[in-house]
Amino acid sequence: MAVRICVCGDEGTGKSSLITSLVKDVFVTTKIQPTLPQVTFPPSIGTADNVTTTVVDTSALPQERTNLNKEIRKSNVILLVYSDHYSYERVALFWLPHFRSLGVNVPVVLCANKSDLNGKTSTGQVVEDEMLPVMAEFKEIDSCIRTSAREHHNVNEAFFLCQKAVTNPIAPLFDSKESALKPACTAALQRIFYLCDRDQDGFLSDQEIHNFQLKCFGKPLGDTELSDIKSTLESHSPDAVAPSGLTQSGFILLNKLFAEKGRHETVWLILRTFHYTDSLSLHSSFLSPKFDVPPNSSAELSPAGYRFFVDLFLLFDKDNDGGLSPSELSALFAPTPGLPTQWLDAGFPDSTVRNDAGHITLQGWLAQWSMTTFTSPRTTLAYLAYLGFDQSPPPAASKTTPTSPTLSTTIPTVAALTVTKPRKRTSGRRSAVAVSRNVLLAYVLGAPHSGKSSLLDAFLSRSFAPTYHPTIKPRTAVNTVELPGGKQCTLILEELGELEPAILENAAKLQACDVLVYAYDGSDADSFGYVAGLRERYALLDGVPALYVALKADRDRTTQRGEVQPEEYTAGLGMSKPLHVSVTWGSIGELFVQVAEAALWPQGALPRNEGEEGEGGEWLGKWAVLAAVVCAGAVVAGIWKRVGG
Repeated sequence: MAVRICVCGDEGTGKSSLITSLVKDVFVTTKIQPTLPQVTFPPSIGTADNVTTTVVDTSALPQERTNLNKEIRKSNVILLVYSDHYSYERVALFWLPHFRSLGVNVPVVLCANKSDLNGKTSTGQVVEDEMLPVMAEFKEIDSCIRTSAREHHNVNEAFFLCQKAVTNPIAPLFDSKESALKPACTAALQRIFYLCDRDQDGFLSDQEIHNFQLKCFGKPLGDTELSDIKSTLESHSPDAVAPSGLTQSGFILLNKLFAEKGRHETVWLILRTFHYTDSLSLHSSFLSPKFDVPPNSSAELSPAGYRFFVDLFLLFDKDNDGGLSPSELSALFAPTPGLPTQWLDAGFPDSTVRNDAGHITLQGWLAQWSMTTFTSPRTTLAYLAYLGFDQSPPPAASKTTPTSPTLSTTIPTVAALTVTKPRKRTSGRRSAVAVSRNVLLAYVLGAPHSGKSSLLDAFLSRSFAPTYHPTIKPRTAVNTVELPGGKQCTLILEELGELEPAILENAAKLQACDVLVYAYDGSDADSFGYVAGLRERYALLDGVPALYVALKADRDRTTQRGEVQPEEYTAGLGMSKPLHVSVTWGSIGELFVQVAEAALWPQGALPRNEGEEGEGGEWLGKWAVLAAVVCAGAVVAGIWKRVGG
């Protein structure tokens, strides 16, 4: 980082002497040139936070005004120097209004130089009588200091304040007029308190404070130091400390005291440890780290990701009823912008499993995040950051004060996700291979009134509702399915609504789909014709594994209008007959298992092309002849034994 300090002030205030005293580390008694050339200090020479500092001297002479204005505009911070009553009056009458007229928005450090010539006046009196009135009028003044180049008093400190005004600015944190932390700073600190309150009891215990100290400062906090901090906070507010630990208001108060006492670099160190930028927003590379999903692959939660969301659910299920109530959800999402937009668009929590009270269950919670990761991994990564997922252990205790932390090259949130192997989708069933995925997407297609919405309700164990409500917007339902052998996968059923034509024409959307569910009403003579028409209109559908389902099997079955019946139609494709099911039957769960199996093992769920059909017929014929020969041989052998016996 580079800091450019422009030293301004009237002639004779000692600007050049301050710079020379800084460079030489001693007052130079010989005559020096009126305006010094700029001086650059590398980070290794008394600078904090790896800052390269350039100090620029200026002249207040009218003929040098153009150069003065140019240097002011180029600077990151201005050191404004005065030394007597006249130059002090000019601070408010000329210099600060002049900075504003140039349109610059940089911090100003006010410096009362030549304190050795006015030794009878105390620094406190100078601050109260001279500096505070100007600071109250001009908010761009970041800090003030009294110096003496001759006595080398506070020279280094003055330039350090300039550095700090750029690297750790007070303006975003503290409102000096209101004597309070600014709302954005308070909100960031509230989120940090939330993340450090690991048991979510509303207090920072001594152990949680020690963990916070290690994370931010890399060294432990002694018992005496902790006791002193608590005593200081209690002297300012009785609500700051409770028997259970430090309250949120106490944590905010502690940082307010840091800012008031000029230790705002401590507040910045805390904020930057938790990935906040200078504008008090979370760093973009933290919210959205590099995470690429190759073509034909998908993103899923890793075991660490599942563990994190399980722990989060259990932590906020305060009443242990197995569900997250609206208040518990609100508390859980407190450090985030709220529920993901994707969830709201999907009608959460109606999109997943709820208990009898309507609260999302652990099964539904994990299924919802699995779906979010599958459809929008960047959303999951951002919320992992908001919610405090962190794989890295706390730093080891150190006896030295660390420098300001920087974002590591490996963002920890990506450890919560994993990428599946690419899915190989072929044009024929004989070359189809098994799919290695734990999250599967199924499009449910069918005519209006065919029962698609009721199928999604049944998938979420919802009661059957006889009232018909047409689906306008796409609707999703996500749940876990247990396969034979005990393996579980997450299945997403999506009803496309009025977007069905646009989605079925979109090759990328179909590529994301693992299986199609062609649903028709077995009691409606015109229902299957809609399904058959879809395959005729959209040629891309034949490349996606599919399952044919006759819904409403509890009603009287009717003959479908058309050239062929559904059983003949699927037989012509070389696929299984339609499954006849009803959402009112207890066995409806078996359908979802078969949908998942069709996605994972697509060989039998793809239509055979002509070449495969011919080869298949010839192959079956050979096996039939061979079977007949074997059976005939067995019969002959049996007769021979009887005769021989």
